[in-house]
Amino acid sequence: MPFRFAFLVVAILPALAAAEPGLKFQVRFAPGNVPDPAASGRMLVAVGPANGRPSFTNTDPPNLPVLGVDAEKVTAATVVTLDAKCDTFPLMNLNDLPAGEYTVQAIFAFNNDIDLPNAPGNRYCAPVKVKLDPKAGTSVELTLDKKYESKPLTDTKTHKFLSIPSKLLSDFHGRPMVYRVAVVLPADFETQTKKYALHVHIGGFGSRYTSAARITPDPRFVQIFLDSAGPFGDTYQVNSANNGPYGDALTQEVIPRIEKDYRCLGTPQSRFTSGGSTGGWVSFALQVFYSDYFNGCWSQCPDSVDFRSFELIDIYDDDNAYVNRYGFDRPSKRTINGDVVFTVRHENQIENVLGRGGRWELSGRDWGSWNATYGPKGPDGLPVPLWNGKTGKINKTVQKHWENYDLRMVLEKNWKDLGPKLAGGKIHIWVGDADDYYLNNAVHLLKASLDKMKDPPFDGKIMIEMRKGHGSGGWTSKERDDEMLKRAAGK
Repeated sequence: MPFRFAFLVVAILPALAAAEPGLKFQVRFAPGNVPDPAASGRMLVAVGPANGRPSFTNTDPPNLPVLGVDAEKVTAATVVTLDAKCDTFPLMNLNDLPAGEYTVQAIFAFNNDIDLPNAPGNRYCAPVKVKLDPKAGTSVELTLDKKYESKPLTDTKTHKFLSIPSKLLSDFHGRPMVYRVAVVLPADFETQTKKYALHVHIGGFGSRYTSAARITPDPRFVQIFLDSAGPFGDTYQVNSANNGPYGDALTQEVIPRIEKDYRCLGTPQSRFTSGGSTGGWVSFALQVFYSDYFNGCWSQCPDSVDFRSFELIDIYDDDNAYVNRYGFDRPSKRTINGDVVFTVRHENQIENVLGRGGRWELSGRDWGSWNATYGPKGPDGLPVPLWNGKTGKINKTVQKHWENYDLRMVLEKNWKDLGPKLAGGKIHIWVGDADDYYLNNAVHLLKASLDKMKDPPFDGKIMIEMRKGHGSGGWTSKERDDEMLKRAAGK
């Protein structure tokens, strides 16, 4: 749909003489667009440039404000006010915004199964152009007259988009749940009778299975692309106390069905995983946690594989996520030359804004997704945060649970059992030594640990490439796929 500014859903209200100056956004629902039954969720307003559109999730500077506040059991009469008292990203006073022309947009996010601002069912309005002047006390009315819909997916001869009912996930969450996955078939699949090896692709953070449309069919493999969206953000495709048994659902329900329906070999020798960033961690984790089930992982720039370096945070020894031992704000992203792009405190603030109750652990973004995957469930049924979202103080009572997902620690503690199962060169890991998010530090620690392993010695490949940032490297797609094929053939 072409982008157009909409002027019909906004009204600029003159500031009353008695009113205090400052910006205010008042959001209501258009008739016929109120969630039924009455829903509770997070009301969000984002400010964007005059000739652009607002972003609800971008953390790279320059940043314009995003506001968030809870809205409970909304009805046709509900009016939600967002102002300088709300959670605001970046850390700023909303009323310090320079006067001028901007675009603004509002979203009511309440989808319980997909924690994304644009998840199906969430209500929103189109971006609108406005003049904002905090000193004049500008008040803006926004009316949510639209609803995010699930876009119909059209299967082709080579690309199939599946929503597989999962008993394991449904039993865990107490409501019907599906596992979304795309299948990419060889172009000549329908005319062949042979069986294929299975290549499991995992994308970067937040990748949806619709992205499989960009995957080119491979004549040698059936390929699948996993959907990452879940109740607390990216599910990371492993069993967890908060997301549920995603790893078991994949290996016990999803892959067996796909291998049966799409003529796969269906053996541990013929299954492989690959991915980068989030997909790098997941591809490696699946190989570790299901070491007998897969025959090799190709993991590029994986999310932290050793929590002594969770980016730059040592979750075991550090007292604060935001401030390092020298008293300075801890970086979270850098350029290839080492300049800091933003800090953990800055990045976490967008999650404070997005999460219900101003809780970063409910944001659906990177830190919240990690926390939900690696951390325990609290008495309220929600993820226990590793640190205080306002101060960054680390909660030392939850670290034991995190150890179950510290892949270096899992391998060290269980090498007697896992070492023989991972032997034969199953593990391939690459990272750039100037990774944007400092992920190289954890890979260094992992390599140092695995290099000491005996009975059997570690025989995988860990490559650390100088002057490379967060991206792909270490092998080409052809080199990876050729080796997969040889391994599937037992060579």
